[in-house]
Amino acid sequence: MMTTGGPPPLVPEAHHGSRTRAEDAAMHITVSDPVQHTDGLKSYTSYRVDVRHSSGDMPYSAVLRRYSDFYWLYERLHTERAGAIVPPIPDKQPVGRFSPAFVEDRRQQLERFLRRVAVHPELADAPSLDTFLRADDVSFQVAKNAKGTFFVDNTLSQPLMMNIPSPKKDGIKRWFAEAKTSMTGDLIKSPDDDLFEEIARYIHGLDAQMRAVSHQASGLVRKGKEIANGMFEFGLAFNLLGQSEADALGDALRKMGDTADQLSVLSAEQAEKEMQQFEEPLQDYIKLIHAVKLALQRRHEKRLTCSTAVSDVESKQMQLAKLRMQIGSEAKAYQTEMALRRAQDAEAMARDEFAVVSQRVLREVDRFRREKAEDMRRTVLDYINLQVEYNKRMEQVWATLIPQLENVQLDGNNHSHTPPVAASISPHRPSYSGHAQSQQQLSTPQGQYPPPQPAQMPPPPPNQTHQNQMPAPIDSSGLSVQYRDASSGF
Repeated sequence: MMTTGGPPPLVPEAHHGSRTRAEDAAMHITVSDPVQHTDGLKSYTSYRVDVRHSSGDMPYSAVLRRYSDFYWLYERLHTERAGAIVPPIPDKQPVGRFSPAFVEDRRQQLERFLRRVAVHPELADAPSLDTFLRADDVSFQVAKNAKGTFFVDNTLSQPLMMNIPSPKKDGIKRWFAEAKTSMTGDLIKSPDDDLFEEIARYIHGLDAQMRAVSHQASGLVRKGKEIANGMFEFGLAFNLLGQSEADALGDALRKMGDTADQLSVLSAEQAEKEMQQFEEPLQDYIKLIHAVKLALQRRHEKRLTCSTAVSDVESKQMQLAKLRMQIGSEAKAYQTEMALRRAQDAEAMARDEFAVVSQRVLREVDRFRREKAEDMRRTVLDYINLQVEYNKRMEQVWATLIPQLENVQLDGNNHSHTPPVAASISPHRPSYSGHAQSQQQLSTPQGQYPPPQPAQMPPPPPNQTHQNQMPAPIDSSGLSVQYRDASSGF
């Protein structure tokens, strides 16, 4: 289904954080309105794909596509632009693919896939992309079943198909020929072989390192979620403890529990942000590394095809030479000569495609390295800013609790109370040494100080012995009797 009427209003999708991505330049392409369909015993989800050009140069279009259609585009891009780093597509999901959370996550990933393809320097003008975005249902099914290159003509509004012969034809004979060449290792040489071997080693090492970093990042996110759950349990325990205490101490304990609840929410939000802005970008980067491996694999396939074509030409040349030496084999020699010409044409085409793919891979790897450095820098900066903001919020919550706990004091009976802001002495209240000292200061003439009084030692207690006298022996029996009498008195 294709719509050419007026476009509905474009609602920009919210991105996590303020980070700008390359695919944001293709926000005129949207994937929306997932709808579940049932076709007999099979069920699938369709998505609405809209193309709205703000400039108005291109017509508005809207089509319905399912996941298998997106996957067809993914495979066709590998064929039409062999050696290009095709953006990753979400994996197939045999179980749970109709849950709302999974459908929404897949919708976002499919939209990001289309936008990445639309801004890709090697894929933006691919015929299969234009067919996917604009062809109606009938034309699109024809394109999916076609073996050649299919596209829609804007002037004729009719689907056209160009049958471009492929050097790698289907068939058991061709497959065995390439398998034989691969096993013997008799591959053609090129000046860039050493460079491609270095690239392969670099990508292999980068893949291992990124997987290790991604594993640690997933562990940090998992621990953050565990901390959030632990803070929730911690706050619940303090709330229960505060209910068992009275006065200000119970209030302080309950405030501690409420603070732990706030920290639990902050930790859960932090874990979610780390997953979206740190863990998921690293996982997506691993998928991009896999896309680079696929590009190198396409180059190897073209090299294998070219090597097989060269071997086929050499074999037919030897066969033709033998037939020309035999009398009466002119007809077979003519047929072999025609086959040799076709093999030579296939070899020339294979060499050209191998050279084109090799140069495309070099361009793509160079672009990948430049964008990788910038993406990693932004990812690390986003993670650092997340940690700084998170720790500031945590510190603010804890700092708010400190003065509340400091105002709680305990008296001699372990009763809690909150001290008043300012203390005052009532004139009707009896005072002790402090009050007598103030009375003495009042009776002293102004400008004079009272004469110093000699220090007086308090009298010793009645039972205290002299320093030079030996203490009397203690009767242990008397103590035990007194203990029993004292205990019997309770």
